[in-house]
Amino acid sequence: MKKNKKKLGNTSSLREELRQDFDTLKRLDARGKLQFLWDYYKWRVLVCFCVVVIVATFARMLWEGQKPCRLRVCVVLNTQDDCGAWFREFTQDLKSDGKEGDVDVNQDQPFDYDNRYYYLYEVEVMTTISSQRMDVAICGADMYRYLLALNACLPLDTALSADLVSELSRRGMLCYDTANLTEDENGNVDLNDGIDGYFAIDLSGTEFEEAYNQTEENDEPLYAVIIANTEHLADCEKLLRALVMP
Repeated sequence: MKKNKKKLGNTSSLREELRQDFDTLKRLDARGKLQFLWDYYKWRVLVCFCVVVIVATFARMLWEGQKPCRLRVCVVLNTQDDCGAWFREFTQDLKSDGKEGDVDVNQDQPFDYDNRYYYLYEVEVMTTISSQRMDVAICGADMYRYLLALNACLPLDTALSADLVSELSRRGMLCYDTANLTEDENGNVDLNDGIDGYFAIDLSGTEFEEAYNQTEENDEPLYAVIIANTEHLADCEKLLRALVMP
């Protein structure tokens, strides 16, 4: 019974406080009302604002996740160039077949082992792959090595059509590497865990690479990799053809 009285007392006190605040607001002009609300309710307003922003952000993410997507591409260039124009043109060509879905291109994340925060980039890439938000990666040597260590690269000689594999092989663009090699806590690598195969395309000499990867200071190549858990293999091949064909 005492607890119920205490709750009723708290409710009455809150109502009285709100009534007094409302009476005060009625006596103030517009500027005074704003000042009063900010002085006495700013933290509640800020909390409500943060909650609205968080809810809106998650709602947008959920909405974007429900939209059909034909291809998700992660582009990590060795330069600061923006290749958005190239992908807008590719998207138009891809969608000319009338199929539903867009191309999602992510150019935001760097990947550089010379940066002391590189392990954060690794976590971001791993999360993106595990959540199936990456179908193709266009990247430099650092990220390519990490994708190999994750065994996240799809063997191209078994995934692509025979004519494209033959053309890539003829031009010497297929990269033969060993995947699934990771260091233990002592820095040792067990070679028995390695998986050999053609896991990437060297984009050196392509129009894309010459447009977005050439500077006087930079001579590192770009690689194109199909991620092993992709569900959009046909569109992945269309992207690779667009990248390598003149």
